[in-house]
Amino acid sequence: MAVFTFEDQTTSPVAPATLYKALVKDADNIVPKAVDSFKSVEIVEGNGGPGTIKKISFLEDGETKFVLHKIEGIDEDNLGYSYSIVGGAALPDTAEKITIDSKLSDGPNGGSVVKLSIKYHSKGDAPPNEDELKAGKAKSDALFKVIEAYLLANA
Repeated sequence: MAVFTFEDQTTSPVAPATLYKALVKDADNIVPKAVDSFKSVEIVEGNGGPGTIKKISFLEDGETKFVLHKIEGIDEDNLGYSYSIVGGAALPDTAEKITIDSKLSDGPNGGSVVKLSIKYHSKGDAPPNEDELKAGKAKSDALFKVIEAYLLANA
């Protein structure tokens, strides 16, 4: 298995503590309200802390799909969160898992800087498919913007 690492960064007008609370602590309630296509979030295994596996069901192209999301680490003091996609529609056939480490910090005008480190754990040594990576990033960016807009509208 090879591991391919990608770094990304974005900014948000939402304060770091508010964004962290919505994306980590209250995500199971906020995301289905903010994103029409998300139908449910259920804990499959664990108690909500590291090691917990969640099944996130959503509608895509008229079909109900799901993602298995495993919590790897929670660092509330430093606004850090780590999770892996371990199954379902968002995990390409070429990947064992995709781990996303995120850290929020103070950004311009009271907003946030969001730093991401994405580790693609491939099956074998083949690098990830560029088109799949671009599509995954586009979906992730769009999801983030919808949640951000929800938080700004409901502040």
